[in-house]
Amino acid sequence: MTYEITGPAKINTEINLSASKSISNRTLIINAMAGGRITPENMSDCDDTEVIIAALKDMPDVIDIKAAGTAMRFVTAYLSITEGEHTITGTDRMKHRPISVLVDALRYLGADITYVGEEGFPPLHIKGRTLEGGHLEIPGNVSSQYISALLMIGPMLKNGLELKLLDEIVSRPYIDLTLWTMREFGADADWSDVDTITVSAKPYTERPYFIESDWSASSYWYEVMALSDDPEAEIRLNGLMDGSKQGDSVVRYIFSLLGVKTNFKSTELGVPTTVTLKRHRCMLPRLEYDFTGSPDLAQTFVVCCALMGIKFHFTGLASLKIKETDRIEALKKELKKLGYVIKGQNDSELIWDGERCEPTDEAIDTYEDHRMAMSFAPVALKIPGLKINNPEVVSKSYPNFWKDMDAAGFNIK
Repeated sequence: MTYEITGPAKINTEINLSASKSISNRTLIINAMAGGRITPENMSDCDDTEVIIAALKDMPDVIDIKAAGTAMRFVTAYLSITEGEHTITGTDRMKHRPISVLVDALRYLGADITYVGEEGFPPLHIKGRTLEGGHLEIPGNVSSQYISALLMIGPMLKNGLELKLLDEIVSRPYIDLTLWTMREFGADADWSDVDTITVSAKPYTERPYFIESDWSASSYWYEVMALSDDPEAEIRLNGLMDGSKQGDSVVRYIFSLLGVKTNFKSTELGVPTTVTLKRHRCMLPRLEYDFTGSPDLAQTFVVCCALMGIKFHFTGLASLKIKETDRIEALKKELKKLGYVIKGQNDSELIWDGERCEPTDEAIDTYEDHRMAMSFAPVALKIPGLKINNPEVVSKSYPNFWKDMDAAGFNIK
């Protein structure tokens, strides 16, 4: 399927954002270990969360988590401490996404995990059992989901967990989000040194829990505002929180540099509210930013800055190569179709110095990657009739994305 999209001349819309995928996925795993008798409220309805819900509810012999990388990492750790025997698998792409760092760490703690196919990659066969826990060292520059998966089972280990992170620590806000969610359910878990996290062997406590809206999803509406030519444009986003522990809440600070103003209806801590976006003048000629802490925002800013004519040098992108697709190469290829020559560097940086080429008018490919579709969609404000292939991939994190775009006035055929 291909969508042809044209943006509206005027924008004044209100969006009920999806619940946070990151918090939903963590809450589901933690809630299951707490007993699972109280269902969290306002759960995300995206594909990644649905596969975790299905896995925890049915616990089949073969658990297919499809394209959900978070689910693969979190459920693998959960199964390793849960009685029973299971095989966990996914899509062809998932079978080529590395998982050896997590498997090696769990094996070190005593887990019984074997590779069904290629060494270092899913599918995995797991026999759950009680693990001793103790001191563990792993690289800090791998996916934070490995680290989060280990931390979340920490309270269930006989001796708790002392996790020392070696080298640079990437995506630290996601680790902090995990620790915060764990503490919401009664865990004793926190940083005990600059590179070490200590989790006590203190079981989780069941409790009612409400999940806030997704700051990652908000980034595409910030991009819409930044690319709109309507000086009176206004977008209202419901369900976000000031002081959110979501790492991607940093989006509001970065977009303030690109001319988007954020106003909270309420700044009461822990209370979801409405955020209003408006435009102000942007004079920024160039943006440099390190996305180590929020790699999922990188696509939004690469596309948005190029279309705004703002040169950039973005670093901290190493994890983009092992996401749903190699996002570094995908961004370079797809922006070239629009006439922008983006250069890569050190497998972890993207640079645009203003170089242009002849646009090809080809449809944008999405590579089974939800964020490719959503980060390119707002470009329709600058390029009427923009075409996007396989747009349904947005269901991975934001199923109502196209419905919300339509409600905002985008013409989608």
